Amino acid sequence: MSEIPDGLYYTKEHEWMKIEGDEVMIGITDHAQNALTDIVYIELPEAGESHPDMGEIAIVESVKSASPIFAPLAGEITEVNEDLEDEPELMNQDPYGRGWILKMRLENPDAVSDMMSPADYKSEIGE
Repeated sequence: MSEIPDGLYYTKEHEWMKIEGDEVMIGITDHAQNALTDIVYIELPEAGESHPDMGEIAIVESVKSASPIFAPLAGEITEVNEDLEDEPELMNQDPYGRGWILKMRLENPDAVSDMMSPADYKSEIGE
């Protein structure tokens, strides 16, 4: 069973979002990191970049495949987790903590309420 913490929002593309004031922190879910297996590299975006809903914001490479990471909602990237450049495996080890990918300031913060709840995501992945 995958870890699916309460207090976060989820997408069908297996990203999670945590609201932090006027920003959201974004990462991949435990389910996603398990499916990818050993993550060996991430291509991070630059702070200051703006992305539309579902715009590609990063690429995660594992020993198994390369997978795009999408912006769950439109916004501007305010910070990236530079620790992942040297330690991409943090996404495997601690996907909801030290393995976060980036922070964004959303164009429409209220749109977060349209994302999946933990119960919805659990149902989405069949757990």
